Amino acid sequence: MIYTVTLNPSLDYYVQVNNFKSGLVNRAVSERLAVGGKGINVSLALRELGEETLALGFVAGFTGKAIKDKIKSLGLENNFIEVEGQSRINVKIKGNTETDINGRGAKISESNVNSLIRKLKSMLTGGDWLVISGSVPATLDEFTYANILKKLKNNIQGINVVVDACGKLLTETLKYRPFLIKPNIYEMCEIFSLSAIPSIEEIFACAYKLQNMGARNVIISMGSSGAAMVTETSQSLYVRAARGELVNSVGAGDSMIAGFIHEYLHTHNYFSALNFATAAGSACAFTKNLATKEQIEYVESLML
Repeated sequence: MIYTVTLNPSLDYYVQVNNFKSGLVNRAVSERLAVGGKGINVSLALRELGEETLALGFVAGFTGKAIKDKIKSLGLENNFIEVEGQSRINVKIKGNTETDINGRGAKISESNVNSLIRKLKSMLTGGDWLVISGSVPATLDEFTYANILKKLKNNIQGINVVVDACGKLLTETLKYRPFLIKPNIYEMCEIFSLSAIPSIEEIFACAYKLQNMGARNVIISMGSSGAAMVTETSQSLYVRAARGELVNSVGAGDSMIAGFIHEYLHTHNYFSALNFATAAGSACAFTKNLATKEQIEYVESLML
């Protein structure tokens, strides 16, 4: 089973506004609601690829109910814990540029997190995957993911743990040797206090530093520039992204993780998994929604 954890899921309100002008009344050309949250996106992409997955995390209030109803309608299995407050609403303004306004999220306590940990302890068995990704609500701190892995330490032997997060939320987990981490190029620059996008040689050097800090495998996603990876088998891999028109970057990184897991499960080949992951991320970026399996396979064919 592939379990995903989303501590801060959302309803994402996408609104198309042509020639957006700050400080003035703007009229929407189109609008839609979608469920959001990195772990949920990973699970939705995995389900599209035919993998068995269960989404875990927290929901709250009427927005939380809407999130559960939406993913149920999409056929995604979930086991969310209900907490106080309201799950967040994120506003995604699409126009000449992309502007995101992300809400704060529900009120999650340490007791709530411990309930999630107990649930995971009862579920995890050898060979499973555990994907922990995204931001945490304002009520939790940057040590939250590390604390979860610390309390699961005796339960994650033989479990492939994947962490996709920013800053200390990510780096504090490395001591627990996650199977895979996937910072994007900007998150990598933030971790190492780099003021400019580095060369590919420097990117590999940073990836090896993250590996030396504890990560077994490291993917650095670089958008239209492709992806770089260092593996625990001492491979340095690079894949170019397919060319296409950027439609929506939301979910591209999550699709990469789902694509990597899917392909690695079937091939146990790092390059094949990285190539399919990059195709999945690109295909997602080229469409309004998460890409279908057929769209991903078509994009992959363009990369060969």
